[in-house]
Amino acid sequence: METARLWDISPTISPALPVWPGDTPFSASATWAIGPSCPVHVSKMTMTTHLGAHADAPSHYDAAGQSIAEVGLEPYIGPCRVIHCLDNKLVDVPDLAGQLDGCPPRVLLRTYRTAPQTAWDAGFCALSPAAIALLASHGVRLIGTDAASLDPQDSKTLDAHHAVRRHGLAILEGLVLDAIAPGDYELVALPLKLAGMDASPVRAILRSL
Repeated sequence: METARLWDISPTISPALPVWPGDTPFSASATWAIGPSCPVHVSKMTMTTHLGAHADAPSHYDAAGQSIAEVGLEPYIGPCRVIHCLDNKLVDVPDLAGQLDGCPPRVLLRTYRTAPQTAWDAGFCALSPAAIALLASHGVRLIGTDAASLDPQDSKTLDAHHAVRRHGLAILEGLVLDAIAPGDYELVALPLKLAGMDASPVRAILRSL
């Protein structure tokens, strides 16, 4: 039997990984260090919940929304489709036309040729509410992107996030899809069970079907 191929689509978490302007970057220090009086190394870390590849909770954009510990896990694991929308500033309905026939319930959008992992890109590609409605009409339950957000950086209304709320979809952001060809895969990107939190980093992988 042929072994399934795996692709890691998560950036490496380190102090070099960019975060939303004003948010908390990753930092770590040792609580205990291996030495004559200590047999283990234990670290502590500080970071935003929206670091790297992460799942947004409904509470991130809806005051009455569930925390990440309360969301169901089904959207984050199972068949998915990777769709290329390279060099776009906005993914809209025409960009998805003809690419959703037989679509599995998860869609990942590759918008970068090379995802930015060392410097912040304020001009990342957003997603239109109409495109979200189209995906939902095809049974999509999770939308993922290699961009930092579904909405533009300067958005004050978060139209894409609220379209996701209306259609009951899950969100993944900050993926690294540089090496991923268009097509269907299995996605595994489970959020941590963080009580009361508005997001969680994920270790996102794709597996060949």
